[in-house]
Amino acid sequence: MAESIRVLIVDDQRLMREGLRTLLELESDIVVAGEADNGAAALGAYARLRPDVVLMDIRMPEMDGVEATRRLRKQWPQARVLILTTFDDDAYVFEGLRAGALGYLLKDVSGQELATAVRTVAAGGALIGPSVAQKVLGEFARLVSPPQPAGEPLSEPLSDREQEVLQLIAQGLSNPEIAARLHLAEGTVKNYVTNILQKTGARDRTQAVLRAQSLGLI
Repeated sequence: MAESIRVLIVDDQRLMREGLRTLLELESDIVVAGEADNGAAALGAYARLRPDVVLMDIRMPEMDGVEATRRLRKQWPQARVLILTTFDDDAYVFEGLRAGALGYLLKDVSGQELATAVRTVAAGGALIGPSVAQKVLGEFARLVSPPQPAGEPLSEPLSDREQEVLQLIAQGLSNPEIAARLHLAEGTVKNYVTNILQKTGARDRTQAVLRAQSLGLI
């Protein structure tokens, strides 16, 4: 049997910590290893507990979540931080990701979405919520050139289904989430994503979205 994912909850509101604990412990593969009420306390708790995932709030007294994430990653590069906050302000989003967080979610997510995010980050993946993903893609659009000239059309057009999948990628959905939304097998979604990358000449999902945006496809 696989070991449970150990989570450290960092939030200055006791009620929020208790609610998160209750939600996470409904999952058979997740346990809450400990709690901390500010960033400074989180550093000490991490040193003692060495959890698999740190669920980090942003605004807290003594030390905020961005600074705590930065220090955690500096002292323990293997630390995996998932920011969970009520704030989607651009400055918080980019500072949190620059500090080394692997995920950024808003607190309006469901318990299942939160559990999925914890599993993703524990496995070394990265995950950002849909509204946050739009901000990140917008920033990439300013910094990264499209893989092909903006005016050059695709050599082979996207099918209706491929465009539908691409729209959901642009919203920040993962393959399993797209499969659930469109009532498709995950393997089928993966094939659609592969086709999209080939047709857009993109190396990854972000470039495919940028390419499609430059052509007015999404």
